[in-house]
Amino acid sequence: MDMSDMSSTATLAMTATHTMDMASTSTAKSGGMSMGGGCKISMLWNWYTVDSCFISKSWHITSKGMFAGSCIGVILLVMSLEFLRRSVKEFDAYLIRQHEAKLQRFSAIAANSSNEAGSSGSKNGNVAACAAPLTPFRPNIFQQAIRAFLHMVQFAVAYFVMLLAMYYNGYIIICIFIGAFLGAFVFQWETLSAGRGTSAAHEATVCCG
Repeated sequence: MDMSDMSSTATLAMTATHTMDMASTSTAKSGGMSMGGGCKISMLWNWYTVDSCFISKSWHITSKGMFAGSCIGVILLVMSLEFLRRSVKEFDAYLIRQHEAKLQRFSAIAANSSNEAGSSGSKNGNVAACAAPLTPFRPNIFQQAIRAFLHMVQFAVAYFVMLLAMYYNGYIIICIFIGAFLGAFVFQWETLSAGRGTSAAHEATVCCG
């Protein structure tokens, strides 16, 4: 190999190195990276629309219409999280009402037994039945399984929303906020009373369950 070939090879190597350095510098300044298949992902705040990807390569935005559909889906997903929060609360309230009805039936049976014993016993039994407080109770294994399932689904949806937010896409994050507003508007619209917990009293983010 003569000196001219060695000089040409060195020049090509220096040019290639310089080009790679410029590309890496440009990528670092933009804060983004491009994966295989045209997916654009950034670890900094961005406003990517077409060619952005979320969660997996199969969720690859190829058109503005597909991105608009994804935004609507994110809003509905966050609304479903608020629905699950309300469902957990309503199911617990249903269990309490069921337990209260069972206590009332037992009290009625006790009152009827006292009525057979005599009029004075019946009066005392009715007073005791009306004054009996609602005792704490523990759900059975089937009821607890339902409560655990609702919590698991709530945990999964909240974690999925968190993963979407970690893409730092401004449009997606705005959609998350919109979904939280609409979900609270629809599913936290309930009767307020003193001494009664409401959906708004729970943790606002419910991040990761």
